[in-house]
Amino acid sequence: MTSIYEIGLDKCAANYQPMSPLSFLKRAAEVWPDRTAIIHGSLRRDYRTFYARSRKLASALQQRGIGEGDTVTVMLSNTPPMLECHMGVPMAKAVLHSLNTRLDAAIIAFQLDHAETKAVIVDREFSAVMKDALAQASVEPLVIDYDDPDYDEDAPYPKGDTIGTLDYEALVEEGDADFEWSLPDDEWNAIALNYTSGTTGNPKGVVYHHRGASLMAYNNTVHAAVGNGSVYLWTLPMFHCNGWCFPWTLALTGSTHVCLRWVRAKPIYDAIADHGVTHLCGAPVVMSLLIDAPDAERRDFPQDVTFNTAAAPPPGAVLAAMADAGFNVVHLYGLTEVYGPAVVNEWKAEWDDLDRDARAAKRARQGVRYAGLEDMTVIDPDTMQPVEADGQSMGEVMFRGNIVMKGYLKNPEATAEAFAGGWFHSGDLGVLHEDGYVELKDRSKDIIISGGENISSIEVEDALYTHPAVSTCAVVARPDEKWGETPIAYVELKPGHEADEAALKRHCTEKLARFKVPKAFIFEEIPKTSTGKIQKFRLRSRD
Repeated sequence: MTSIYEIGLDKCAANYQPMSPLSFLKRAAEVWPDRTAIIHGSLRRDYRTFYARSRKLASALQQRGIGEGDTVTVMLSNTPPMLECHMGVPMAKAVLHSLNTRLDAAIIAFQLDHAETKAVIVDREFSAVMKDALAQASVEPLVIDYDDPDYDEDAPYPKGDTIGTLDYEALVEEGDADFEWSLPDDEWNAIALNYTSGTTGNPKGVVYHHRGASLMAYNNTVHAAVGNGSVYLWTLPMFHCNGWCFPWTLALTGSTHVCLRWVRAKPIYDAIADHGVTHLCGAPVVMSLLIDAPDAERRDFPQDVTFNTAAAPPPGAVLAAMADAGFNVVHLYGLTEVYGPAVVNEWKAEWDDLDRDARAAKRARQGVRYAGLEDMTVIDPDTMQPVEADGQSMGEVMFRGNIVMKGYLKNPEATAEAFAGGWFHSGDLGVLHEDGYVELKDRSKDIIISGGENISSIEVEDALYTHPAVSTCAVVARPDEKWGETPIAYVELKPGHEADEAALKRHCTEKLARFKVPKAFIFEEIPKTSTGKIQKFRLRSRD
């Protein structure tokens, strides 16, 4: 029987439009045309100009035959063109592919070919590696150089040669500021392509859609508390999950982007003090950079600054030091496949009254799903049933909802495996607490099985981080003839602090069961990604 709510109530142009974050920039230009949208060195660009330049970029790309379903690859720092590409490329109905700026030529070439890139926009800082990559790739894209007029000539990374046939500013000038762009025909259409880190084999291409990007922008206003007129400092690379979708979020709220090419303590403090920065994001390494900065590089500022971090829970000492420096740390968790962070440690006021250890236990949890995520829980991957919410039963953290990727580009097998059973399988192992908060215990490949017992590398690392001399640590498995595997710890010490293997072993013995204590401690710089994540696969490969 047909419901009365199905008669004469069809979708039409008046009551249904595809969701897209492109609408946010149009509105910002209408509502706040004179408000500063972008700060970069000496440049100040308002929303009227930001919107006009994005339209010109879209127009110029279409005039050169780049349109729906085509890939535009960019290798750019956190500079104004990166923001314009987040708007202008999808306005042309093309797909934005942002390259990690620390990749080598072979991986870049793989991505260019796999994405079937039609155009490349490259900052001169990265022109040498891009030139090598293009020589190795099969595709022959249009290559556009970006020459940053605010580039610090005293920087440790000098500009490379121009390698393209066109300058970025010349390309923009080809376009029409009144270009009549349109929303995607379907909000399910791709807006961006981001490759996973590729720790084993070739990286997988994660495809985002317009709907998910829009919803993540709304999520960021709630969970990162980005509001009307916020000022956001770009310490997080925009190539990383499209900067957690903040390039689109700030247009939604009419906020100001403060660009930053290199993450260094003094420019960060200067930007916070000079521009009234209210928000920034980054890995724990950025927090360490800030709290370990010498007094000569620090600046005082009156405003509270929200620092969003999405890695391992920050140690209590780091949180205290950040609070003393004027930062409020928000702990997030996510993956490339869910548009960046999609889980927040939603702090409750009553937890402030707990004792120190109890508060630390609450802070160690990743938390609960974003409002725009339909479901996230811990599931037994064999039975596909939720584990008991007892804080002990381990399973795999799984997601489902509208801020989960479309899938992996040209990889249906990996997509089907990732979505088996109607859930996105994260590969992260965790437990579910009685109040519904999730706590990670490890990546599935990082669990150490010693003598038949499971050892969480995160648990051991948490114990090490409570030692006052430990700055960064990573615990991995080492083959052992007797036990199968035993834990081994790589450690970086804080400047001016000392600790040897015996001291750290004693410390761990006080905190952990004896079989969980690392059998060796190696003191050296730990390999990390460009976003500050520890590369455990490189440590495991040594043994």
